[in-house]
Amino acid sequence: MKKITIISGIAILLFGCAEMTTVMNEANKAIENSSTGPAPLTNNEVIKGLKEALSVGTNNSTALTSKLDGFYKNPEIFIPFPPEAIKVKEKVETLGLKPQVDKFVMTLNRSAETASKEAAPIFINAITSMSIADGFAILKGGDNAATNYLKEKTTGQLKIKFNPIVKEAITKVEVTKYWNPVINTYNKIPFIEKQNPDLEDYVTTKAMDGLFLMIEKEEKAIRKDPLARVTDILKRVFS
Repeated sequence: MKKITIISGIAILLFGCAEMTTVMNEANKAIENSSTGPAPLTNNEVIKGLKEALSVGTNNSTALTSKLDGFYKNPEIFIPFPPEAIKVKEKVETLGLKPQVDKFVMTLNRSAETASKEAAPIFINAITSMSIADGFAILKGGDNAATNYLKEKTTGQLKIKFNPIVKEAITKVEVTKYWNPVINTYNKIPFIEKQNPDLEDYVTTKAMDGLFLMIEKEEKAIRKDPLARVTDILKRVFS
């Protein structure tokens, strides 16, 4: 208050009454700006912001991966022929089955795309379990700290819930229709070690890995790019 009085007196002497009001207003603003600022973040705001970030990330990621070619034409998350059965691929291609192999690989990716359509609610339910105790550690962590937290806390549960979705997707896109000719041809080769990888588990794991990678990219964007902060709470927490 004393500061305002002193400044007011100086204003009268220097500028006269006509300009005193303007000078006082500017002085008041300067004093207010020097003594006030954004209120510190609360735990609740941090948790709300992190949940919002993961919600935005999972929604965007599942929308991206569930569309046609979301996996198949994205080199970052493309699902290849099962590595543990790579001998099958190499052998049957020499026997003229490359078109069937290619079609099989495409259906693997199609099953992941189909399954991704059902993934968003599963991720959202998992996000709600985040505790306040972890909030600031995640906020101050690396660019993928929230994604890693989500992966750590929910992978087991998500896999259990995601597996039947993948199983249904595999049936829907007829993966086995293209797999059976390949594996049957291979297993009929004399003296060969028979192969039969668990396709459901393979696609489930690869689909989840792809989704988490896309969520991680979304999180990094929100942390670094102001334009990716599409809600007020994201702007407040990540600014």
